[in-house]
Amino acid sequence: MLLGRNSEIKSLNTYYDRNNSQILVLYGELNVGKSALVKEFMQDKPGFYYCAQPACEREQKYKMGQWLAKKGIRTLKYPEFPEIFATFNQEHSQKKVIVFDEFQNIIKSCPTFMDELISFVHNSWNNQEYLVILVSSSVSFVENQMVQKIGEAAFELSGFLKIKELTFSDLKEYFPHYSTEECAYIWAILGGFPGLWNCFDERLSLKDNIINNILLPNAYLYNYGERLINNELRETSVYSTILSALSEGKNKLLEICEHTLFVRSKVSVYLKNLIELELVKKVFNVETEGNEFAQKGIYDLNNHFLDFYMTFMYKYSSELIELSAEEFYKTIVFPSLKSFAGKYFNEICLEYLEKQNQKGRLAYEVESFGTWVGKPGTIDIVGLCENKESILGLCIFDKPLLSYDDYEWMLYCAKKAKLSTDNVYLFTVGRFDEKLTLEGKVRSGINLVLLDNMF
Repeated sequence: MLLGRNSEIKSLNTYYDRNNSQILVLYGELNVGKSALVKEFMQDKPGFYYCAQPACEREQKYKMGQWLAKKGIRTLKYPEFPEIFATFNQEHSQKKVIVFDEFQNIIKSCPTFMDELISFVHNSWNNQEYLVILVSSSVSFVENQMVQKIGEAAFELSGFLKIKELTFSDLKEYFPHYSTEECAYIWAILGGFPGLWNCFDERLSLKDNIINNILLPNAYLYNYGERLINNELRETSVYSTILSALSEGKNKLLEICEHTLFVRSKVSVYLKNLIELELVKKVFNVETEGNEFAQKGIYDLNNHFLDFYMTFMYKYSSELIELSAEEFYKTIVFPSLKSFAGKYFNEICLEYLEKQNQKGRLAYEVESFGTWVGKPGTIDIVGLCENKESILGLCIFDKPLLSYDDYEWMLYCAKKAKLSTDNVYLFTVGRFDEKLTLEGKVRSGINLVLLDNMF
């Protein structure tokens, strides 16, 4: 079974087991594991898999004809879609699976594709049933443009299945020989994208993986950050400037405008586009009674590797070329890597708390988790409960010691946010100071959690 995708396989089987033919749209970000998922799903089922490239309509038909020819199916040199679909129509006792991967490349250049596909599926001459899976890495296209593009054909779709990132627990299972701390660094760099995990070799150290698989010019990930920006965006210089500002901690609209000298309306539009592509996120505070102390309009990078690229490779592009990969790692990456990883430690801690909540092991059942970004400081994790109680989390990765002063600072922020402080989780990869350790022993509401003990 594919790692971490049991629920997705179950969903696909639900569509497959329905009576009559179905057309499903399956989508998610690049390298999140969509193609691997559908290939796993197809293993014991008859069907066809085709991955479309950007091309004009005539070229799309030509490439599909070539693809069929390689399978021993003869067609015209430039077959029409009805002829292409007819080759799928051999009778079979099982429902067939037909996958068009990166189908947006066909839709954008072939206006009749969907109508002819629907006609084929609904008018199969031998009553053969199909599950057609339309796969896309363009989240923005599926969520914001597709319905308008295909018109009334959208009513014939059976459903949508969005494939999300895998979890830190999945990453630990994928890299069983790395320590939990090493996995935390990998999580910070690659996020929950199994397609990127494949680039790292567990036989190598973390350092050697970063050097060999990211920083060397011939490495797959060397230009990956640039490709994320260029894939679906025009005016890449403008987008790169805004992303660079975000990577340097300029997280408010006014700060970005002052740094870039772009007008507010322009920055707002570009941020909206980046959010649609899931490269940027707008940070929403949990609702508390202390909203007057909360900061609003905060933006941040949403893609781990893009953040790594902007923080190190884009910012120090001259050094990246001038220095050897090992020298670049030693002088540019390594000194700031722990601080960078600390930005994503709260995601690991949140996953731990969510699992504890599901198992009923927290003091209260949490209805929703979030964060609170306030003027005095940030509370990394806030779990809101029905009885107006809350569970708070402080996550420190880049310091060897989580001190009582850190704890008191979080209490101060919680007071401003008007949140209860009876149940607090303090997370670190290092250790706790003596005063905090003693406090944790005598007060039941203080939970001291080391990274190695989470998973």
